[in-house]
Amino acid sequence: MANRWGIPNSVELIVTARDANCVYCGIELNRLSTNRKTKPTWEHIINDIKINGIENIALCCGSCNSSKGNKTLNEWLKSKYCKEKGINENTVAPVVQKHLLASSK
Repeated sequence: MANRWGIPNSVELIVTARDANCVYCGIELNRLSTNRKTKPTWEHIINDIKINGIENIALCCGSCNSSKGNKTLNEWLKSKYCKEKGINENTVAPVVQKHLLASSK
């Protein structure tokens, strides 16, 4: 069974346990929040909806998700938004850093 975004329940359970904070900016997420800054949103680190495993699915705040949109991770990290927020390859969560390391090889 999967949620409405096609993310399998087993993946959803692992990711929600792992990502208490936005994987990009680090802000604490609150499932009950109505504030887009603290409300968690589903994120495909690599923008491919067919890749729904725990290595590609993450939780991030609505602001980061909106800013990233369909940009690649490397492209987004060079954006004005990331520069202003202090988001870079050293500050993102380990699940994101793995993608950056893999893309640099």
